[in-house]
Amino acid sequence: MLQDYLPALLQALAAIGFAAAALGLSVLLGKRGSHNRTKETPYECGMLPIGQGAPRFSVKFYLVAMLFVIFDIEVVFMYPWAVQFIDLIRDPAQAGMALWSIAGFAGLLAIAYVYALKKGALNWKS
Repeated sequence: MLQDYLPALLQALAAIGFAAAALGLSVLLGKRGSHNRTKETPYECGMLPIGQGAPRFSVKFYLVAMLFVIFDIEVVFMYPWAVQFIDLIRDPAQAGMALWSIAGFAGLLAIAYVYALKKGALNWKS
């Protein structure tokens, strides 16, 4: 059983060894720069970094973005089903299963969407 995992273990060790060697060599052979206060400040397009770096955004933006990604990925899962739809309905035994599986999937999506609407996740005014 250990022999089955040996190639994966060797690949992981090789990757870790390569990363450690690359970082070590860059420290040993890299240029030593002078450190001063000006070089340590972040570059802000020629402006002095005064005040906060970025304004705060409402959590609503992130919530809507996450909901979009979730529903977008869910719709992407429907694409392989649609491509195979003709092959699925040719066999009468699989036709019912194919239609009920996608109906259940779409039903769960609809329930999730209605839940998000009821909770006000897509309401921009509040």
